[in-house]
Amino acid sequence: MVSDFLEFAEPEEQPLDRPVKPGWKLAVIDDDEAVHEGTRFALRHFALHGYGLEIIGAHSAAEGLALLRDNPDTAVVLLDVVMESDDAGLKLAKAIREDLNNQLVRIILRTGQPGQAPERQVVVDYDINDYKAKTELTADKLFTTLTAALRGYDQLKRLDDTRIGLEMIVSASASLFDDRSLKTLAHGVLMQISALLEIETDGILIMRETGDANPLVLAGLGKFGTFEETGLDRCDLFAAAAKAGRPIRHDGLVCLFVKTGSGSEILVALATAEDLTETQASLVSVFSAKLAIAFDNAKLYDELRLANEDLEERVARRTKELACANERLTAQGALLKRVNAFKNEILGTIAHDLKNPIAVILGRTEMLTTLFEPLAEAIREPLVKQVRHIRTSAERMTKIVDMSIADALADALDISVEKRPVDLSAIARSNAEFNRALCDSKRQTLTVAIEDGPLCVAGDPDRLAEAIDNLVSNAMKYTPVGGEIRVEAGTDGGQARVSVSDSGPGLNSQDMGRLFGRFQRLSAQPTGGESSTGLGLSIVAKIVELHDGEIVVEEKGRMGGASFSILIPLLESQ
Repeated sequence: MVSDFLEFAEPEEQPLDRPVKPGWKLAVIDDDEAVHEGTRFALRHFALHGYGLEIIGAHSAAEGLALLRDNPDTAVVLLDVVMESDDAGLKLAKAIREDLNNQLVRIILRTGQPGQAPERQVVVDYDINDYKAKTELTADKLFTTLTAALRGYDQLKRLDDTRIGLEMIVSASASLFDDRSLKTLAHGVLMQISALLEIETDGILIMRETGDANPLVLAGLGKFGTFEETGLDRCDLFAAAAKAGRPIRHDGLVCLFVKTGSGSEILVALATAEDLTETQASLVSVFSAKLAIAFDNAKLYDELRLANEDLEERVARRTKELACANERLTAQGALLKRVNAFKNEILGTIAHDLKNPIAVILGRTEMLTTLFEPLAEAIREPLVKQVRHIRTSAERMTKIVDMSIADALADALDISVEKRPVDLSAIARSNAEFNRALCDSKRQTLTVAIEDGPLCVAGDPDRLAEAIDNLVSNAMKYTPVGGEIRVEAGTDGGQARVSVSDSGPGLNSQDMGRLFGRFQRLSAQPTGGESSTGLGLSIVAKIVELHDGEIVVEEKGRMGGASFSILIPLLESQ
């Protein structure tokens, strides 16, 4: 019977200062229905901090585990030890802590058989908060025990709320300012303020941008959790809170107004019946300063994110445009390369088909002048005058050709070859004979020494002729009047060799360092006033390179002047 272990004194009816609201949830888990009834009767007027009890019950450990799983906000459990088994209550206490992971609920163990579960052993082995024999739980003792347990639960709950609020704020700052981060931060702020003020209440956080007439709800707790509260005039709340400049009560709400450095307005409204104390108001003011910084940082970061996205888009667009431009430039470059190759072909024609015939004309004018000397003066003078006109025009044409070649080759030396089997000795002999008239005009001796038999190489006859012609022209240009020039052709190991030597001043060390550079002129000066573009030897070097050959240069050859030798690999059939 209940009277065997629980004595109730009829409590005196005491008027309460304010209405009692259900708040503290108490679970009674005992297999004796009389214990449930007696507990409800003894605690029917219980109140703490203005909140009464909501008593729920179960009659076995299994029912109790399901009950607490469905009611995780239970504050205190009055737990019997012996129910469906002698240690059912102890097993349930362990399951509450381990299986349900509920560390906040206060567990008061009640037993009618203390010897069945010794107090010291139970306290050591199980995470319980109080141990009472049913015989000592009078109404007063029950009131005292329950009050102490609820206070402990309240303190732990506030600490846990503080932890949760801080975790949410830290989480918001870590993932700061995606589309949800402002709302996450706002929800954490509401929980933190509730913990800071040590109140559990409904609350809402509203934000209004500068010039925006429609405030935006960022977070809500309790009845504001779905943001469907229609009884709030948000603009009126903003106006009243901003005017006060401190936490105020308005329309049954405690309102906190914060204005950030960027001009945004934050309003926190708490549905609490109590005004804030000075201490609470001071704490909230300090917290508000941090709150303003947090929301400003959120906006700045969001602006930075948007600016970064815009920059990435612009970079992608510019990259695409550059890729298109590069494709156009590549196509234009290929076209220019073809045009340049065509131009060089024309230049080769000019150099070969115009310059050398002009040189022959100049040579023949010298010969004609000599032939006219025996004639009578009356006949000779008109003829010599006409020959001079021819020579002057030819010299002028030579200068024009030289200038045209120099100008056209100033920006490129793209030379192409079309190889086929050719006789290099025949090319050398033909080129030497073609220049003999110019040698005669400077009274120079041209000696040609060609080995018997062909020198078959894989090459471009026009390009090889151009290279040999440049070497012979250089020799004539720098050899003094009456000097000697020698052109030789033969084999040298597995290569065909064409050498051009002269009796001119030769080369010095400075000439050797810049011999094959473009637009490089040698230290010696032309002996007959000839022009020089500085391109001849660079063209020779390019042509020989394209024929897989090499150039051998002697500063002072056996004739006293410079000696240039072109070596081209012979065909295997040689």
